[in-house]
Amino acid sequence: RVIGIIEEYAPGFRSLILGMDVLSPLDMEQIIGLHKGNIHHGALGLHQLAYARPVPGWSSHRMPAKNLYLAGSGAHPGGGVMG
Repeated sequence: RVIGIIEEYAPGFRSLILGMDVLSPLDMEQIIGLHKGNIHHGALGLHQLAYARPVPGWSSHRMPAKNLYLAGSGAHPGGGVMG
Protein backbone atom coordinates (compact mmCIF):
# COMPACT_ATOMS: atom_id res chain seq x y z
CA ARG A 1 0.00 0.00 0.00
CA VAL A 2 2.79 2.47 0.87
CA ILE A 3 4.57 1.86 -2.43
CA GLY A 4 1.29 2.42 -4.28
CA ILE A 5 0.79 5.78 -2.55
CA ILE A 6 4.37 6.86 -3.32
CA GLU A 7 3.84 5.75 -6.94
CA GLU A 8 0.90 8.20 -7.18
CA TYR A 9 3.22 11.13 -6.38
CA ALA A 10 6.39 9.75 -7.98
CA PRO A 11 5.42 7.73 -11.07
CA GLY A 12 7.99 5.05 -11.85
CA PHE A 13 9.02 4.61 -8.21
CA ARG A 14 7.91 0.97 -8.12
CA SER A 15 10.14 0.10 -11.08
CA LEU A 16 13.19 1.45 -9.21
CA ILE A 17 12.84 -1.07 -6.37
CA LEU A 18 15.47 -3.80 -6.75
CA GLY A 19 14.54 -5.84 -3.70
CA MET A 20 12.57 -5.70 -0.50
CA ASP A 21 13.10 -6.94 3.05
CA VAL A 22 10.14 -6.99 5.39
CA LEU A 23 10.86 -7.55 9.09
CA SER A 24 8.33 -7.97 11.87
CA PRO A 25 9.07 -6.79 15.42
CA LEU A 26 9.75 -10.44 16.32
CA ASP A 27 12.28 -10.66 13.44
CA MET A 28 14.02 -7.50 14.65
CA GLU A 29 14.22 -8.90 18.17
CA GLN A 30 15.61 -12.25 17.04
CA ILE A 31 17.94 -11.05 14.25
CA ILE A 32 19.09 -7.63 15.44
CA GLY A 33 18.53 -7.99 19.19
CA LEU A 34 16.08 -5.11 19.62
CA HIS A 35 14.01 -5.70 22.77
CA LYS A 36 10.49 -6.56 21.61
CA GLY A 37 11.52 -5.28 18.17
CA ASN A 38 11.33 -1.68 19.37
CA ILE A 39 13.49 0.52 17.13
CA HIS A 40 13.40 3.29 19.75
CA HIS A 41 15.13 1.14 22.41
CA GLY A 42 12.19 1.44 24.76
CA ALA A 43 8.76 2.95 25.04
CA LEU A 44 8.26 6.54 23.97
CA GLY A 45 5.94 7.18 26.91
CA LEU A 46 5.90 10.36 28.98
CA HIS A 47 8.07 8.66 31.61
CA GLN A 48 10.85 8.25 29.02
CA LEU A 49 10.84 11.54 27.14
CA ALA A 50 12.76 14.81 27.38
CA TYR A 51 14.66 15.01 30.69
CA ALA A 52 14.02 11.31 31.39
CA ARG A 53 15.49 9.79 28.21
CA PRO A 54 17.24 7.46 28.61
CA VAL A 55 16.93 8.04 32.40
CA PRO A 56 16.44 11.15 34.54
CA GLY A 57 19.66 13.11 34.87
CA TRP A 58 21.24 11.67 31.72
CA SER A 59 19.16 13.37 29.02
CA SER A 60 21.83 15.77 27.79
CA HIS A 61 23.97 14.62 24.89
CA ARG A 62 27.06 15.46 26.99
CA MET A 63 28.22 12.72 29.33
CA PRO A 64 30.46 13.01 32.43
CA ALA A 65 33.51 11.69 30.54
CA LYS A 66 35.20 14.38 28.43
CA ASN A 67 34.36 14.18 24.70
CA LEU A 68 31.84 11.36 25.22
CA TYR A 69 28.41 12.06 23.76
CA LEU A 70 25.13 10.17 23.98
CA ALA A 71 23.40 9.71 20.63
CA GLY A 72 21.02 7.28 19.00
CA SER A 73 17.41 6.17 19.15
CA GLY A 74 17.74 5.37 22.86
CA ALA A 75 18.74 8.96 23.65
CA HIS A 76 16.66 12.17 23.68
CA PRO A 77 14.73 12.99 21.54
CA GLY A 78 14.41 9.34 20.53
CA GLY A 79 14.47 7.57 17.20
CA GLY A 80 12.79 8.53 13.99
CA VAL A 81 12.97 11.49 11.66
CA MET A 82 12.54 14.78 13.49
CA GLY A 83 11.91 18.28 12.19
